[in-house]
Amino acid sequence: MKKRLYRSEKDRKIAGVCAGIAEYFGIDPTLVRLGTAILSCFWLTGVIVYIIAMIVIPNESDVINQNEEE
Repeated sequence: MKKRLYRSEKDRKIAGVCAGIAEYFGIDPTLVRLGTAILSCFWLTGVIVYIIAMIVIPNESDVINQNEEE
């Protein structure tokens, strides 16, 4: 099974984007959340990127269901 990017449903704070990215890269979700917070404080870019990621990245259950169908 290949590695897929998804929004986490287990370690979710807002929408699971940061936890999903952290799982994909194998790093601590706190580091990704911290990076997002810093981007959001200094530039509006962090908020815009997070909102786009919420829309584009599928939920964990959707990815798992899709893999089971294949």
